Amino acid sequence: GLAVRWADRPFMIGNAVALTESGADLGLLEKRLAQAVDIMRAKPYPGLLAVFDDLLDGDARDGLESAAVQAGLKRGGALVGMAGDVLAGLPEPAHPDLTFARVRTEEQLRAFGDLNARANGLSQQDAREGWSGRAWTEAHTYLGLLDGVPVSCAATVEEAGRLYLVCVATPDLRGRGYGEALSRKALYEGAQATGLTRATLHA
Repeated sequence: GLAVRWADRPFMIGNAVALTESGADLGLLEKRLAQAVDIMRAKPYPGLLAVFDDLLDGDARDGLESAAVQAGLKRGGALVGMAGDVLAGLPEPAHPDLTFARVRTEEQLRAFGDLNARANGLSQQDAREGWSGRAWTEAHTYLGLLDGVPVSCAATVEEAGRLYLVCVATPDLRGRGYGEALSRKALYEGAQATGLTRATLHA
């Protein structure tokens, strides 16, 4: 009833537990929350617990807040999951202000982490550590450069037969279409490379 993916790093987003059973009632929810808390308390760094509303029955949904508080948990925020298909035959994305660069070097990875840190209120050190390593350079990870300076980013990761759109960030220059352009670029390149057309995201 629990899925655990825990990087054991200070970067909290990489440390997660999720409830996975469908139709869980309030009693089962309380049991799983207690088990999740035991797992999380045994770890050296903090993390997140994901509870998906549509996996809970009505009583469990109604009792979630009080059950979580009783288990010693605090709400971190709400996410909405979305899914769609990458349309075939579209031209390669472009933006008149930006040059796209695929993330390949340590310097580019640091820029990617810094953009996400500023966009999400994370410490620069934690973000740089979290967005490091081969996984991100092997994913379809892109920076948008304005006059050579990284100002926006996005990535797609192949996961369970679909493209997962992640880390869309434009912390300083919003409202110019940069985030949309980077999202389209990451989806386009991911679809071209993998042949996958189904895409998902959480926001």
